[in-house]
Amino acid sequence: MRKLTYFIACSIDGFIGDPDGDASSMYAFVDEEFFAFLTTEYPETLPTHGRRPLGLDDLPNKRFDTIVQGRASYDVALREGITSPYAHMRQYVASRTLKTSPDPDVEIIAEDVVGRVRALKAEDGDLGVYLCGGSQLAGELLDEIDELVIKTYPQVYGSGMPMFGSGFAITDFTLESVRTFKNGALVRTYARKR
Repeated sequence: MRKLTYFIACSIDGFIGDPDGDASSMYAFVDEEFFAFLTTEYPETLPTHGRRPLGLDDLPNKRFDTIVQGRASYDVALREGITSPYAHMRQYVASRTLKTSPDPDVEIIAEDVVGRVRALKAEDGDLGVYLCGGSQLAGELLDEIDELVIKTYPQVYGSGMPMFGSGFAITDFTLESVRTFKNGALVRTYARKR
């Protein structure tokens, strides 16, 4: 069984963006040390269009070979004219409003996203599935998430888009590791208690 990992950036108070989902203030924390961590430990989480200009296009996938993201996350790339933001992985976008994919390498999941993710997790393979946000999608898939990798940046938003857009439900995870960075960022990894 492959793991579904919610790999997400958030503020100290648990918001992944402002009320409209904008998280651009967090980009300032991707300094040299943090970028080295990403390229070494999670290279596939860097979008294809960002890897190429940096000469990182040949980095092999280390943890994931599949990405699932929500419509709002995908729209960030579409606004830039990028229809296949993670061309180095199989790409799925959960959307009830996007009826056809603008790219043959991106599959739209319009119905039963939980069932589709369960099928992806059941596939054979050594690499897992990267859940790239959004809040509502993470809330819908909470019972399927096996691992949380939370990049916490030293900012307080006060309000905004929560990590999980779902109703109240207590779900236990076990802390596996914490990595600290000189710029004040933390990366915490949690495994789901089953």
